[in-house]
Amino acid sequence: MSTDLDQLRTDLLGAIDAATGLDAIEALRVHALGKAGAVTGLLKTLGAMSPEERQIQGPRIHGLREAVTNALAERKDVLERKALDARLASETLDMTLPVDLQPPGTVHPVSQVMDELAEIFADLGFAVATGPEIEDDWHNFTALNIPESHPARAMHDTFYFPEDGSGERKMLLRTHTSPVQIRTMVTQKPPIRIIAPGRTYRSDSDATHTPMFHQVEGLVIDKGITLGHLKWTLETFLKAFFERDDIELRLRPSYFPFTEPSAEVDVGYTIQNGKRVIGGSGGWMEVLGSGMVHPKVIAACGLDPDEWQGFAFGCGIDRLAMLKYGMDDLRAFFDGDIRWLRHYGFSALDVPTLSGGVGA
Repeated sequence: MSTDLDQLRTDLLGAIDAATGLDAIEALRVHALGKAGAVTGLLKTLGAMSPEERQIQGPRIHGLREAVTNALAERKDVLERKALDARLASETLDMTLPVDLQPPGTVHPVSQVMDELAEIFADLGFAVATGPEIEDDWHNFTALNIPESHPARAMHDTFYFPEDGSGERKMLLRTHTSPVQIRTMVTQKPPIRIIAPGRTYRSDSDATHTPMFHQVEGLVIDKGITLGHLKWTLETFLKAFFERDDIELRLRPSYFPFTEPSAEVDVGYTIQNGKRVIGGSGGWMEVLGSGMVHPKVIAACGLDPDEWQGFAFGCGIDRLAMLKYGMDDLRAFFDGDIRWLRHYGFSALDVPTLSGGVGA
């Protein structure tokens, strides 16, 4: 037994020392220490020995296992270092070659979301309409059923321009993109299907509000339009935008001067890894304001409200970007921090398409 142990020790240690690859080391480990290995087999014989034999042979067998284990680890370490040295020697870098830098600029998330909105609504037959950011009082308020004495004006912290004494309409920075809807209804004949994305201004600033922000509003004017058309449009839009089929909407009665009836639109969300994820119905989050266009607004634009009906909706583009792309603070959108833009920005080639996915 003693001679056999010494011979086995010599054979195993010699084979380990002569191994030239990691595969060979693994094969020797299995041969010696695997379930059916030579050293494992010797360990199994200890149970059948007498106490006197076990006292003599036990330390020898355990010493053999320890010697083989240490030899395997040392040889594996040597071979891994050799492999790394060979890899480093082959992976050289020519410092004389010019650096292939990525373009320094990125597309801002707000611009990307605007493109995504245009792509989605174009597929639904909507055109993109624009209007001036410096508006007059009539387009921004009065034509939208918000006359001078209307309490709804208190809902908007408006930036007014100083009056010049000419008696003309007051000028202001538009508080929403709804004036674009008025200008469209005045200049175009129905049917009308537009979205109006753009910058808007209100005197407000915190983690979820900024003095300048981005808003998109939609307008449909046609015959026989109902709340059902509004709900279907918003549901189709949100499913395409968030790229999920499990979007659930809840419409709550609300008040807007320019729509009647009016509804706040909530979207369902679930909690995943401690964060809200749009989809499902674990909770509800407000994302949109909407309603049927008020007959007075239709009449103010020179249309007959008994013949033409419509719906309108609006939401913050910055808020949509925050919900979709996981941003926490609205103020960072306007800080101009290049590190933030590199992290959240998009490549110029990330063009949203319905076939490839608007968020691809």
